[in-house]
Amino acid sequence: MRPRSLLLWLGLLLAPLTLNAAQASDVMTIATRDVPPFAMKDESGNWQGISIELWRTLATKLDLEYRFREMGLKAMLDAVEHQEVDAAVAGLTITSARERRMDFTHPFLSSGLGIAVRIDGGGGWLTVSQRLFSVPFLQVIASLLGLLLLVGMLVWLFERRHNAQFGGTPTKGIGAGLWWSAVTMTTVGYGDKAPQSLGGRLVAMVWMFAGILIVSSFTAAITTALTVGELGGKVRGKDDLPRARIATVADTTSAQYLTDARLKFHAKPSLEDALDALAGGTVDAVVYDKPILSYQIHRQFDDRLRMLSVRFERQDYGIALPSGSALREKLNQALLESLHDPAWDELLFRYLGATD
Repeated sequence: MRPRSLLLWLGLLLAPLTLNAAQASDVMTIATRDVPPFAMKDESGNWQGISIELWRTLATKLDLEYRFREMGLKAMLDAVEHQEVDAAVAGLTITSARERRMDFTHPFLSSGLGIAVRIDGGGGWLTVSQRLFSVPFLQVIASLLGLLLLVGMLVWLFERRHNAQFGGTPTKGIGAGLWWSAVTMTTVGYGDKAPQSLGGRLVAMVWMFAGILIVSSFTAAITTALTVGELGGKVRGKDDLPRARIATVADTTSAQYLTDARLKFHAKPSLEDALDALAGGTVDAVVYDKPILSYQIHRQFDDRLRMLSVRFERQDYGIALPSGSALREKLNQALLESLHDPAWDELLFRYLGATD
């Protein structure tokens, strides 16, 4: 057989294999990982979640064929950077450090970091006592006593020469004025002491009206000190983090935030490990992406942990693509269309409920 005929014969033989390889190369590889509620497997092993269902919508719009490949976070980011996968779809936040390594689509969800604490939070009468004897609360008490003493002295100055009820030594007279100002402010009004001079009665009239406002404010201060939110333990907001034992997941944006803020923390291999540590009392708070944190608590720790209402350090979630990906512009156009579809709001409500 001539060489030319042999080459033609081999070409015809290998043509189906070449065609199959070309067709296989058209199937995109999409990296993902288990990060509820953005990406997770159901009982049958099928992927679902906010990011997964969004990707399916985009792929349908653009007529893309794909397969999912599960990876860890670091492996996923490395694979995107080195163009070993066509995209990464999970709960990926867009950061400047990641943007230097790869491209992202427009954000499809904006949230932030949240804080989880224990429901008991070390509450009870011990926490009540700590709140009532805290420096801010004692300062309120001292200010109130100072005001009572000032009004008592004013009444004594007007009454000391005209009213035997405020007579005697200065100590005795001022003490009587203090007693009168206290029972007047609280509207008890025993009637055992009453000013008789014009100046004393003017002071009494002003003090009676002022007392109503002061008692209301003081009652509100006590109520605030004893509310469940205030008795939530050591951590009640972001400002309490420097004094708390914190846990988060290693190599995440929340870990980077804590590092940049110079806050010490326990780096856990997974969010479940961090929440287990919080439920067990070995840490005081878990800092992590708020949507993921809320979902995981509702799913596994609803009776032991709760989310604080605070949200900080904005987080934007997007789809990661290799740098210079030709698919980016098409995905962005389809993404913007999808975000204005009522089905997107229904999807978010199904996984996140009412969002703040």
